Amino acid sequence: MTDQLVIRTSRKKLAFLCLMSLAFVAAGIWMLTRDDASIHEMRSLNDPLLFHAVGAAVALLFAAGAVLFVRKAFDPLPGLVLSAEGITDNSSGVAAGLIPWPDISGIKVHEIRHNKFVVILLHDNEKYLQRGNAMKRSLNRANCNMVGSPIAISPGTLDIGFVELLEELEKYRKKYAP
Repeated sequence: MTDQLVIRTSRKKLAFLCLMSLAFVAAGIWMLTRDDASIHEMRSLNDPLLFHAVGAAVALLFAAGAVLFVRKAFDPLPGLVLSAEGITDNSSGVAAGLIPWPDISGIKVHEIRHNKFVVILLHDNEKYLQRGNAMKRSLNRANCNMVGSPIAISPGTLDIGFVELLEELEKYRKKYAP
């Protein structure tokens, strides 16, 4: 019997995130469909070209997010697995996969606008920055620049709360990390 904790993705959380994304898609489409006269009447962002560009960007970005949330909701793999081997991350669109304990130098908390993330500190960030396609590598690099590591795990899509997630990660790290 292996010692592992399987944390599933939360379909309720993913459904909520998908609905919120679709609301932003609707807002972006609304921005795209405004005529120049109605845009000029607004007090801020009254340049029609800029207004339409922002609308297009919002619609495309959040449509991509909605697609990602739907795909993740039907992904049969668990969101996160903690085991003697390491952390297997499948919690996001830029999931890291298996992160063996010897690669992990520490765990820290990072907060952005009241959203907390668990940042997995690595001995060699570059090893994980090279994983995946060009888009994933770019997002991992942005993550690394923002939080100091390409791997940041949010409980936002997982069937676990932040405090419990942090406690379980620390428990497994103390038990299995070299």
